[in-house]
Amino acid sequence: MTRYSVDLDQHQLIASWGTGEGDLSTRIAALPDGADTSTLLALARSLTQLSDSAWRTYTHPASAADTLEPDGEGRHREQERAAFGEVPGAITEPHLPHGGTMVVSYSRLAESAHRVGRALHDLGDPALTETVLAETALELTAVESAELGDLTHRAQQAVLLSREDASPVQVADADRLLEQDPFGPAELFSAVDPTAAAVAAAHWLAAAADVAAATSGQDPAQVVLEADAIEPLPHETPTLVLGLIQDGATPHEAVTALVRHAMHITDGLLLDPVALRDQLADFEETVAEHTGDDDPDLDDVAVRLTPLDPKRPARDLLEDLLAGIHGCWLLHSESAEDDEDEDLGDAADRTDEQAEEHQRRSHERFARLVRETAAAHRDRLI
Repeated sequence: MTRYSVDLDQHQLIASWGTGEGDLSTRIAALPDGADTSTLLALARSLTQLSDSAWRTYTHPASAADTLEPDGEGRHREQERAAFGEVPGAITEPHLPHGGTMVVSYSRLAESAHRVGRALHDLGDPALTETVLAETALELTAVESAELGDLTHRAQQAVLLSREDASPVQVADADRLLEQDPFGPAELFSAVDPTAAAVAAAHWLAAAADVAAATSGQDPAQVVLEADAIEPLPHETPTLVLGLIQDGATPHEAVTALVRHAMHITDGLLLDPVALRDQLADFEETVAEHTGDDDPDLDDVAVRLTPLDPKRPARDLLEDLLAGIHGCWLLHSESAEDDEDEDLGDAADRTDEQAEEHQRRSHERFARLVRETAAAHRDRLI
């Protein structure tokens, strides 16, 4: 989201947002001379809340809700998204206290706009109101652009957000980037929505796992776990995703299910308490088996509710999937015949330069095989 602040030295309203490569900021408006600092901070705070509410309609789209039934979560999300049209009117004609009471909107977004309007009403500066209207229009347009898969300009802040669904446009963009570099170019983290990037990365991980499995003779779903013996890797999530795909899930289904579950944990919700009860029962049995105690003490034992970082689940998943592709290369490289690099001499006698050249060639051979495999199974991504 865009964060708004007050520069007390320059007496200006400032907006800043993340890009995946760092934060950008811009001056929005000069603030009225003599204005009370608390009123200025109320304006900045309300604008930040408005941005947060608007971007939540992006991260929690109606398309990802379980149902669109009346009074259901999906319908509520549709109504919140429709509240974009209420923002200008709420800013220019906000709900004000009257007779000791005040109307409060059920819409989080609309109520944020009313709070902006009340702060502007207290400041009494028509020129500032016009500037803030233009600023909020720019922010809402950024959300709309991100929904369409266009993450340019201010919409680039979407690369820092986890989303319950994945834009087909963004998945296609991520797929093109991974075709150029199956190990994952830096642009995946600065130009693509992380959930969409993770969907594409899951497809390429599955292709990399097939290549590594063909070389090593291992089960494709277990190759990253095997590679962990060569180099420490975050193998749990890639192995889980590979298992889901092997069981018939699409990359989109596997990724969005994991991200959505983690996002609900972040929101303080546990969607499947029965599954948690079963997980705890299995966990207690495992502890009992390792300790030899039929009734183990679990007071000092923690259980993870999600394998992802709940503060940044989509980006965390993307990082793990790319690490999984690297792990597939490790296993492939260790298992593959070295005949193609006979001109570099025996592996034990290679110089640093020869070892680097061997690694470069190995990367290229592996990438070529992964591209071929990914192309052959492209139907699972579309």
